[in-house]
Amino acid sequence: MIEAIPAYLDQWGTHPSWSRMLGSPALYRQIETRLTELLGAGDTLLLPTLTHIHASVIPVLASDGTIFVDSRAHKTIWDGCVAARAHGATVVRYAHDDPAALERLLHRHPKAPRLVCMDGINSMTGNPPDLPAFLALARANDALLYVDDAHGFGVVGERDREEISPYGRRGNGVVRHLGERYDHVVLTGGFSKAYSSLLAFVACPPELKRLLKVTAPRTCTRARPRWPRWPACSSGSRSTRPGGTTSGPCSGPEPGGSWTTWRSWGAFTLNRSGFPIVEVPLADSDDLARAERFLLERGIYVTLAFYPGVPREEVGFRIQVTAANTDDEVTELLAALDQLADVVPLRQLSAGSREPVCLVAGYPESSRERNWAGKEGAMAAMHPFAGLDGDRPRPRLAGSVSRSARPVPAPALLRRLEPLAAVFCGLH
Repeated sequence: MIEAIPAYLDQWGTHPSWSRMLGSPALYRQIETRLTELLGAGDTLLLPTLTHIHASVIPVLASDGTIFVDSRAHKTIWDGCVAARAHGATVVRYAHDDPAALERLLHRHPKAPRLVCMDGINSMTGNPPDLPAFLALARANDALLYVDDAHGFGVVGERDREEISPYGRRGNGVVRHLGERYDHVVLTGGFSKAYSSLLAFVACPPELKRLLKVTAPRTCTRARPRWPRWPACSSGSRSTRPGGTTSGPCSGPEPGGSWTTWRSWGAFTLNRSGFPIVEVPLADSDDLARAERFLLERGIYVTLAFYPGVPREEVGFRIQVTAANTDDEVTELLAALDQLADVVPLRQLSAGSREPVCLVAGYPESSRERNWAGKEGAMAAMHPFAGLDGDRPRPRLAGSVSRSARPVPAPALLRRLEPLAAVFCGLH
């Protein structure tokens, strides 16, 4: 993707950018065509960021009807709901990932149009929603399910009996990964996590795309991404076509390494899926700065989860593992966490809790069958956090778990990581 940029600059030059209403160059149509095929959706509409999408698309879809928003939905989704409320919509929150709670609220608030807003792969817990249950409710109640898959697109994808990776293949998002259709679904996602490029999309029916192009404010009055962003998006969308390699954080050959255990710490984590986003809550939220310094001094970068961004009992840090992280780096991470647990207490499981203590990775013996077997397979099995094998060079800082050749002082490491801060902090 990096190598593709000079040729695009030679062809297109630099540009101050316009809104799509004023200028919609051929590159838009090319990427939208490839993206629509990749997702298996009716059509797609490209916009600069997911923040722009939520703030402009949610008010259009909700009109003066009712929005039901997951209580743990990303802040940018909530901001879009607030904008819709200012235009006359009613906004109601339901308990996180609780279809029964949503069903009760759907019966209590009948005013249409009705929009259900939620995350795909949750940005902090790493868990997917119970999408089949939520879609069944949406279809039965003539509601539209609005899904932000910023942390799933490019990572998880469609599955079949021949696919041995628990993440699926092609990175075409949570809807395809869970085997669902797009009727009653508007899927949104971005290129920043998978392709490190500033571009986002709405997957929707063609008639809705036409409506959004003339009613969503960001298509009419806001700038599009600058030209250097386009080559990576174009190259990435080509690389995930049938027969191509899966591009994204969890791409590459069959994983050769794993997280073997959280030792026997009894440490608590909200992650149940085994997807490579793991939040580690601390026993005392006041220890957050000390935990950050401890890990930075050992060359480990993690995303801080601080209050009020997360509930007080979940204050801690988020670990993200990518395909560019090697088995040795994961071992180094575990060693650092082991040392950290002696200095900064981690939140422990309560007595008798059935929450998972650790993510014990490794493919099941009959992985092809078990990865296809629903909750008994890919979704409940413990998944590997893998490194790329092969002869191509690895990026030194490809994910939030990064290492240096020797311990790096925190200020120097922070300067090295600064260009990637927006991605690591979960910003859209």
